[in-house]
Amino acid sequence: MIDMETVTLSSKYQIVIPRAVRERLQLKAGSRLSVVDFAGSLRLIPVQPPSALRGIARGIDPQLVRDDDRPL
Repeated sequence: MIDMETVTLSSKYQIVIPRAVRERLQLKAGSRLSVVDFAGSLRLIPVQPPSALRGIARGIDPQLVRDDDRPL
């Protein structure tokens, strides 16, 4: 979903993230965001703690398949 919200850069180079966006992304005061310059656009990406990644590979087959000419 693309949600076109408009913000204004203050004289101190600060922006306010609109309430609807904060609520949808569950951002709280003190949340950390990475700022990325991507192809001339600005992207804010929420930084998640490593514990948030727990279980993302659930169901993946852990067996390593290698070519015959590349022994372990």
